[in-house]
Amino acid sequence: MKIRKLATAAVALTLAGSIAIASPAAAQDDGPTLADILKAQGDGTDRNWYDFDILAAGVEAAGLSETLATPGLDVTVFIPNDRAFQALVADLYGWRYWFAKESTILDKLVELEASAPGTLATVIKYHVLDPELGQIDSATALSVPRGTVLPTLQGGDIKIYPRARWGTAVLVDQDPNDINPRLIRSKLDIQASNGIAHGISFVLRPADL
Repeated sequence: MKIRKLATAAVALTLAGSIAIASPAAAQDDGPTLADILKAQGDGTDRNWYDFDILAAGVEAAGLSETLATPGLDVTVFIPNDRAFQALVADLYGWRYWFAKESTILDKLVELEASAPGTLATVIKYHVLDPELGQIDSATALSVPRGTVLPTLQGGDIKIYPRARWGTAVLVDQDPNDINPRLIRSKLDIQASNGIAHGISFVLRPADL
């Protein structure tokens, strides 16, 4: 195991192609949690496709609200916007969902969960990095080597390919046929008392769909 200091003063532990990154900014004891930040999106859907209403509802439906409210959790979470979930539903159920309302997209995801219980939890946990990694801010994420492996709470891995020149990074999931999400520059470093969140453009897929 090799220990080295990144340019952002974070500590990286590299082993067999994966990297554990501890952010120099520790989680605060007070303030909104990750669950609070998602809940603040509102109690329902709206016409803004670039916030996180559907994810917030999905976290609640998957029974993960309590997990994301845990004090001292100190994790990194990638959060897909509503448009990202629309793209997922359109891919799974047909192009007509590109013209659907947010409420219709959410209903379809609830239907998916009803037919295959645990699906939402599996997908959402794939967006939460292994707690041992701690908080990874955007400066750290953009400074790691291309192809760095990030283990997730779900058990699968994500590979990150920084594009520092453009202030973003591409995240490669377990579906080789989909478009890989990227970090959304205007939605980075959303700080919570128990972690940090970064907006992404598509839903990460833990399996080949």
